[in-house]
Amino acid sequence: MANTYTLINSNVLASSAASVTFSAIPATFTDLVIRASIRTDRAAVEDWLYIKFNGLTTNRSYTRLTGSGSAAASGRSTSVIVLGETNAATSTANTFSNQEIYIPSYTASQNKPMSGIGMQEDNTSAAYMLVSAGLWRDTAAITEINLFPETGPNFVTGSSFYLYGISNA
Repeated sequence: MANTYTLINSNVLASSAASVTFSAIPATFTDLVIRASIRTDRAAVEDWLYIKFNGLTTNRSYTRLTGSGSAAASGRSTSVIVLGETNAATSTANTFSNQEIYIPSYTASQNKPMSGIGMQEDNTSAAYMLVSAGLWRDTAAITEINLFPETGPNFVTGSSFYLYGISNA
């Protein structure tokens, strides 16, 4: 069980941004957690949160379950990792989604599994949730994390991102 969470870095957007990057991640923790409150400017109710590591766009896959309160779906891809559902431009004004991504053993010389959950709120007819299991098939330690919207093109002002390191006893 995790004993301590240490804030490694945070970014609250003062202006819109196409992506958020955490770089120079220290190798001093056992696991990583990202917590975020996000909205994009996609001309829709919802968008998806994508992730890549160390600048690489290869060796990524995920499996997801999604639901809207009235329908459910599942899917997978062998070319991207989707880890959350986000609010977008036509969802209820000034509402942001919440996200949590857990990455265990990020420095281990093995493939990197991860989990993510993201909830979008529209306060009208539907709210979307996405639960995902991702895999980065690479043995390198994770030293950089890049988060970006599927369609976006941007995260809007006020979106916030927090990267924590977890130390086990």
